[in-house]
Amino acid sequence: MPFAEIGTSIIAAPMAGGTSTPGFVTAVHRAGALGFLAAGYKSAEAVSAEIRACREAGIRFGVNVFVPDPAQLSPSPDAVAALEEYRSSLGQDAARYGVSVPPLVLDDDDAWQEKIDLLLQDPVELVSFAFGLPDSAVVRALRKAGSTVLATVTSRAEAELAADCGFDALVVQHSSAGAHSGAFLPAAQQGATPPSTADLVREVGAAVGLPLVAAGAVSDAGTVRAVTGAGAVAAQVGTALLRTDESGARQLHKDALGDDRFSETTPTRAFTGRYARALVNDFVRDHLDAPQGYPAIHHLTAPIRAAAAAAGDPERLNLWAGKGWRSARTGPVAGAIGALLE
Repeated sequence: MPFAEIGTSIIAAPMAGGTSTPGFVTAVHRAGALGFLAAGYKSAEAVSAEIRACREAGIRFGVNVFVPDPAQLSPSPDAVAALEEYRSSLGQDAARYGVSVPPLVLDDDDAWQEKIDLLLQDPVELVSFAFGLPDSAVVRALRKAGSTVLATVTSRAEAELAADCGFDALVVQHSSAGAHSGAFLPAAQQGATPPSTADLVREVGAAVGLPLVAAGAVSDAGTVRAVTGAGAVAAQVGTALLRTDESGARQLHKDALGDDRFSETTPTRAFTGRYARALVNDFVRDHLDAPQGYPAIHHLTAPIRAAAAAAGDPERLNLWAGKGWRSARTGPVAGAIGALLE
């Protein structure tokens, strides 16, 4: 089925780390939108179980997969030294909760091949990728298996590379989006970022002839109309749905999105070693110089984040949020999606 005929103008972003549960994706579907399971940070067996749960619910859904970066899995000696220095800097944060900072983990590819094998053996309707482009052979194999395949891009340059790989559609992510940026080209190759998500959609649409999904600060019906008017076939929303009842996000995170003490967002590498937009809290301010190193830093900070959550301390938790976080609604996800579809 051509992606332009997906049947809804709202897609719930795949939010890794526990937010996009099968229950959440099911509620999104029943509210008239389309949800994606997030394969990130899970084993292939866990992803398979979530696929099975969604199938048993009788819904349409997709699966999102992180593309590993070979450079991050085999860092240079200088990069390793920077990571070790950052590890040492986390000691005070860890001591606050009586936990330890673990040794560096440099070879975690997020079970990449196992997940691709799963999706080839047990195909789903839609597969999207973030953090890079898989080999064209992977794209061809998934399409042959019957999946519609999407890539996440953040610029015209990335979109042009993706178009050459045979994708069916692109998720065009603006820098205003919450959580991790899908950027995979160096900043020097990206060019200037257009001022809005709609502007980026227009720029990418002029360069490639693929269906586009708009992502980034899509927080109300007006923005949905703006991005679809710019040429997107749908809007992908994440932060707008984070506070809903069915969202699997921590309650501490949900509450922080409505807490007046948090007044801004910024891209930060402090929590995972990869830029992600978050509410500015003490941990972000204390680690403004965090180096690149994903997922190594994700593993280093995991015990601190877990302990902060257990202690009810939002100041050292990764509070992902897009620029439109103020309008994130509480209550059933159907209400939030209904407002976006007005």
